[in-house]
Amino acid sequence: MTDPTPDAGPLAGRSVVVVTCSTRAAAGVYPDRGGALLVETLRAWGANVPDATVVPDGPAVAEALEAALATDPDLLLTTGGTGLTPTDGTPEATRSFLTREVPGVAEAIRARGVAHGIPTAVLSRGLAGQAGRTVVVNLPGSTGGVRDALEVLAEVLPHALSQAQGGDH
Repeated sequence: MTDPTPDAGPLAGRSVVVVTCSTRAAAGVYPDRGGALLVETLRAWGANVPDATVVPDGPAVAEALEAALATDPDLLLTTGGTGLTPTDGTPEATRSFLTREVPGVAEAIRARGVAHGIPTAVLSRGLAGQAGRTVVVNLPGSTGGVRDALEVLAEVLPHALSQAQGGDH
């Protein structure tokens, strides 16, 4: 048996961009743990992913999404800004870029959180969909929410990315 190549994994060769939407992380009040966890996991899955872009809530989120989508990634993940606070606007910024929604992914992420004993997971307003051929998913900002989302995404991303790029069922 041969050793796997460093880029072997369910997302081998896929281009991914991660955007962390958090005013406090952007200001350096605390480190961006959610984005770092995503990047670390995605790299382990074989994806080509730079370090997360960290932006404050508000107009900077839409600007970061637009810049990310201009690079034509296979996958764009956001973390943060999906709750009910007055500044949480990641879903609204995301919706303006989506050409179609895939609500089952966001529903599954919320359900996974509830199954792990976090009833407030239902308060996440995250979206999932496509912006052209790019799959876009909003994740919660907490590391627990990111872990729950990664469990769901591990099960569906290879198939979703294949289909988004024109693959068959």
